[in-house]
Amino acid sequence: MSPLQTTQTPQAARPPELLRLKEHLISLISRELEMRSPPMGERREAIQQIMSSAYQGLRLSLPTTLRDQLFHEILDDLMGFGPLQPLLDDPDITEVMVNGPKKVYVERKGKITRTNVTFDDDNAVIRVIEKIILPLGRRVDADSPTVDARLPDGSRVNAVIAPVAIDGPSITIRKFQKGKLSVDQLIGFGSITRPMADFVRACVVSRLNIIISGGTGSGKTTLLNVLSGFIPEDERIITIEDAAELRLQQEHVLRMETKPPNSEGRHAVTIRDLVRNSLRMRPDRIVVGEVRGGEALDMLQAMNTGHDGSLTTLHANTARDAISRLETMCMMSGMDLPLKVLREQIASAIDLIVQQSRLKDGSRKVTSITEVSGMEGDTVTMTDIFKFEQTGIGAEGKVLGELRPTGIRPLFGPRLEAAGFKLGPEVFGANLGEMMGRRR
Repeated sequence: MSPLQTTQTPQAARPPELLRLKEHLISLISRELEMRSPPMGERREAIQQIMSSAYQGLRLSLPTTLRDQLFHEILDDLMGFGPLQPLLDDPDITEVMVNGPKKVYVERKGKITRTNVTFDDDNAVIRVIEKIILPLGRRVDADSPTVDARLPDGSRVNAVIAPVAIDGPSITIRKFQKGKLSVDQLIGFGSITRPMADFVRACVVSRLNIIISGGTGSGKTTLLNVLSGFIPEDERIITIEDAAELRLQQEHVLRMETKPPNSEGRHAVTIRDLVRNSLRMRPDRIVVGEVRGGEALDMLQAMNTGHDGSLTTLHANTARDAISRLETMCMMSGMDLPLKVLREQIASAIDLIVQQSRLKDGSRKVTSITEVSGMEGDTVTMTDIFKFEQTGIGAEGKVLGELRPTGIRPLFGPRLEAAGFKLGPEVFGANLGEMMGRRR
C-alpha cells in the first residue's frame, strides 16, 4: 500500500510523499484563488472544490480522515496561520511559543505545557512569520533576524530566525483578549480589590502620572487597558506603542506605532520620536505602551511641563526597582545629567507606581500601589498605600494571601479631593484619627 493511502499519521512522522502532496496542493490552490479571486465568504468552498479536482487529476484515493485533516491544515495555511490557527482560536490559551518546527508550547491559566502541534520544517515556520509581517511592511532575514509585529486581532508577535535562532525559527505570540477586561472582572479574579480600584480610578481621573510596573507576562498591558478606561470621554488621548495593543473605548483617541528601519537601516521611527512628536499634537493624555530607553527622559520632562495624567508601563519587579530602571533609561537618552537631578525629575514627575506581579501559581495580581512622595537627601522617597501580603501556599500550589491597605493616606489626597473624590478612611484601612496622628 502507498504511504499516501495509510490512515492518518502524526504530522511529525509523515512520509515525504504526503508533505510533497500538501505543498503541491497549497501551490495549486494559491494560483487558482489568485485567478478566481472569490469573495472571502466563498473561499472555503472554493478550496474544497480545487482539492477534490486535484485528487481526481492525480488519481489519488485517500482515507476520509486524512482528506479532512489535509483540508483543515491547508485551510489554516491559506486563510489563517497554519498549525498555530487552532491554538489562536482556543480562548483558554494566553500565549503560544514556537521553539523550532517540532516544539510548540502554550500557556493556559498561567501554566506552560507542550502541545502535539508541529510544523513540517523550518520553512513552514518562516512562511507563517512572513504571513504575519507582510501586511505590516516589516521584514525578517539574515541581516535583520528579529521582528516585532501583531496579528489582525491585536495579539503581539515576536519572531526570531537564523542565524540568531539556533534550533529553528521561533515565534512567540501574546494573545490579545477578545473582549476588553473590565475592572469588575479583575476584582472577580482577585487581581485587585474594590477599594484599590476606586483609589486608582480617582488617581486617573485626577490626572496623576502613573507607572504600571511588572515582570514579563505579569499583565501590565491588560491593567493599562483597564486604567486607561477611566480617562474621561472629553479628553484627547494619544497612545504610543511598539506594536499597537491598547484598545481604548473613548472616542477621541489618536494611536501611533513605531516603524522599523528600512532595508538600508534608515528611516526608523522610535518610541522616543513619537513621544517628542506627541507634545506638538495638543494631547490631554499621553499613554505609552512601554518605556524601554531614552524616551523615559522625554516622558518625565513632558510630565513636568504640564502634560499630567500620563500612563505607561515598564519592566521591574518592585516599585523601588522601577525607580532604578527609570534612572537607567534616562541615562540612555544621552543627556549628561547628574544622578540627583535625574532623581528630582522622577520624584517630581511620577505620582504613583502600580506593581503588577505574576505569582508562582500563575495568578496575576496588583501586589502594591505606591506613592512617590518626594526626595530625602539623594533618595526618592516612597510610601506603600496598598500591599499584597502572602500568608502561605494552599492546595495545588495556590498562593494564599490578602490585598490590604497599609493605613496611610497619600500626600496627594488634596488633589483627589479637588477633582471631586472624597475617599473615606475605610478605603485606606484606618480611621481618620489614626491617620491624622500618623501624618503628624
